[in-house]
Amino acid sequence: MRRPVNADRIRAFMGALGAAARGEHMVYLVGGATAVLEGWRDSTVDIDVAFPDGHVPDELLRALPGIKDELELNVELASPADFVPVPGGWEERSPSISREGSVTFLHYDLYAQALSKLERGHDRDLLDVDEMLTRGLVERDRLRELFAEIVWNSRFCFTHHPLEQLNTVASNRGRLARERVERTVRIGSRH
Repeated sequence: MRRPVNADRIRAFMGALGAAARGEHMVYLVGGATAVLEGWRDSTVDIDVAFPDGHVPDELLRALPGIKDELELNVELASPADFVPVPGGWEERSPSISREGSVTFLHYDLYAQALSKLERGHDRDLLDVDEMLTRGLVERDRLRELFAEIVWNSRFCFTHHPLEQLNTVASNRGRLARERVERTVRIGSRH
């Protein structure tokens, strides 16, 4: 098992990936890496990264194994889009972190991260959403609006159940997800 990843180790990863790149690239940090760099967690178990259109540029894909070994850390390809339909405009809502070499690093849209964390519903995820609300990184009303966009416009039901069970659980699961969003947003309004 590799050591936990703190802010210094995330920055070292960013520097190494930037040094390995020759072309212009954008890399989005997700999950624990965002939490650590934004300061509400001291460490994470890995660095989750995403790329535009889900495509990892070949030169970065080739560089990642060596960087992981050299820095003794885990890097995972992960995106909020793996869990929920991402609301439109996510690219514009993705805050910049820094530029290393020819690589621009950003946090993946914090609203999309919050919505995917609400979908997963793990205790750590819900605490992360509470921190995002408390720190003003996401706003309650906008989170509600974007939630409605993906639920009502795309008919996404916030469910992990197999497709054959979708019709029987979608109604209840969608209601529970709405209640989870409302409860989390209400909790954030006390801060």
